[in-house]
Amino acid sequence: MANELYDVLGVSSDASSDDIRNAYRALAKKYHPDLNPGDKAAEETFKKIQAANEILSDADKRRQYDAGEIDADGNETQRGYYRDYASAGGEHPYRSSAGHDDISDIFSDLFRARTQDGENVNIRMRGGDIRYSMEVSFIEAINGAKKRVTMPDGKTLDITIPPGLNEGQVLRLRNQGMPGLGGGATGDAYVEIRIAAHPGFRRRGNNIHVDLPIALHEAVLGAKVPVPTVGSAVTMTVPAGSNSGDTLRLKGKGVPSASGRPAGDQIVTLQVKLPKHSDDELKSFLADWAKSHAYDPRTENES
Repeated sequence: MANELYDVLGVSSDASSDDIRNAYRALAKKYHPDLNPGDKAAEETFKKIQAANEILSDADKRRQYDAGEIDADGNETQRGYYRDYASAGGEHPYRSSAGHDDISDIFSDLFRARTQDGENVNIRMRGGDIRYSMEVSFIEAINGAKKRVTMPDGKTLDITIPPGLNEGQVLRLRNQGMPGLGGGATGDAYVEIRIAAHPGFRRRGNNIHVDLPIALHEAVLGAKVPVPTVGSAVTMTVPAGSNSGDTLRLKGKGVPSASGRPAGDQIVTLQVKLPKHSDDELKSFLADWAKSHAYDPRTENES
C-alpha cells in the first residue's frame, strides 16, 4: 500500500480522521498562497496538501486508496486532481470542494464572502510583517536617538531609539510592513537592535563601568580629575592614597530608566599609571624614600 498521500500530510497510514483533519488545517495555514504571495514552492506544496486531503478526508476514497484501487490522483482514468481543478470553471484557484469548509474556517478572519447575486469570494487579508536588524552605537542605545533607516523593501523610516535600550530588544513599528490585500490592514515592521561595543564604557544592568587612568602623584596626593560619562564629562575627586582597582561611584550617571525609576550609576575603577619616561629625579627620590619606608604589598595581600 502506498503511503504517498499520508507522507504529504505528515501522518501515519493508521491516522484517525481527526488526525488527518488537524494535520491538513495546520499545513493549510502555513502554505496557503494568499499568505505566501509570489512563493511558487508554497503554492505547489499547498496543491499537494489539498490533493491528499481530498482523498484521505473522504472515507470511501481513503478505503479505495488504501486498497490500491485508486492512485494518488484519485482514480485510474488519469483525471488527476489538478486537471479536475483546472476545469472547475470560475472557482477560486486555491479552493476545492473537498477542502472548502476547512479553508473557510481556517481563514475566517481573512475572507469576506459576498453571497448575494452569486458573487465570488473576495479576499481581505492583513499585510505581512517585515523584520529588520539595525546596529546603533553604545551611546545612542543609552541616551536614545533618532535614526533614519532603509527597510528591506526600500522604504525609508525615521525610528526613535528610546533611552536605555537593551541588546536584542525589538521595536515594533505599527503599519510599516507589507500592504494588505483587498483593503486589509497593513502589517507591522519589527526592528531588532544590535548595540556596538564601546572602547571605554561597559554596561552591567543599569550601571555603566569605566576604567580611569590616574597619575602617580594624583593617587598619592589626591586630585580632582575629569571623568567621561555617557553624557558629558564631570569632575570627580580622587582621594589621597588611592590604589589601582579602587572604585568610585558617580550617582545617577548610568543607564536612564524607562519606567521613571532613578537612573543607574557609573562605576569608575582607578588605574594608577606611571609616566612613560621615568626621570632620574623620580628614581632618586623613590630610592631614598624606600630606604626608610619599605613595604611589601604582596605580604599585605596574603595577610
